[in-house]
Amino acid sequence: MESQNRMILQHLKEHKSITALEALSEYRCFRLAARIKNLRDDGHYIHTEMIDLPRGGQRIAQYTMIKLAGQ
Repeated sequence: MESQNRMILQHLKEHKSITALEALSEYRCFRLAARIKNLRDDGHYIHTEMIDLPRGGQRIAQYTMIKLAGQ
């Protein structure tokens, strides 16, 4: 888990946002919401926005880095 937290945090630093689909395909992370909670618990400010997928009327969460801990 700790290494997934680091990978997700690095992704947010570089790309500013991530979805569960990206986390699964790039980092084999099935529980992105749990990793985001870990990062928030560490003091990082991460915004959650629900976005509509182009097909099927489904919605997923997109997490966006607002502020790193200690900044």
